[in-house]
Amino acid sequence: MNGLEYILNLYNMQHIELADKLGIKKQNINLWIKGKQNIPKKYMPVLEEMFGIEAHYFSKELTDVEKLEVQKEKLKRDLKPVIKRHEKQFKLEGVNDLIEVPVYDQEELNAIERTIEKAKLVERFKEKLEEVDEHPFMDTFKIMLELLEKAQHEPLLHKTMEALAHYFEVLPDWANSEPEQEEFESDIFEVFDDHNY
Repeated sequence: MNGLEYILNLYNMQHIELADKLGIKKQNINLWIKGKQNIPKKYMPVLEEMFGIEAHYFSKELTDVEKLEVQKEKLKRDLKPVIKRHEKQFKLEGVNDLIEVPVYDQEELNAIERTIEKAKLVERFKEKLEEVDEHPFMDTFKIMLELLEKAQHEPLLHKTMEALAHYFEVLPDWANSEPEQEEFESDIFEVFDDHNY
């Protein structure tokens, strides 16, 4: 769905109402939504200000993650949340680091943040799964899924996955979830080194 159309639906705003606010004809809005005409650059800052949403969302087809991000921005605008505290989370999208993420006083916003994070993970997992089509490592994905289904709450699984992330330098050495992780990794790295083909 076109970003402008999605945003108008989210805000329950009719095409004619937006046209009136911008001082243009309704037909222009229809052309923008149908992709037959680009939104002129002079209207982008006005749209950003009006909806509190970055300009690049208005003139593109939105992914599921982008739709959630737009919803989050609307929620932030509607609820005016306060950040209660920050929590550390692993960030693997190009950063590969521990980052501080805000925890808001409005649970709706925290919930959509978690939903966005899950959607991003699903998107990335699907991309990686597509890369292994008819590939001998498809079994690795099957095993990972079985582990998540049967042992996702087991500390050993988490510690081992984090150790693998350090071993293959997906995470920086200093990013540990628990103090005893370093000792665990020291022991398991000996096994990894002995069996690294």
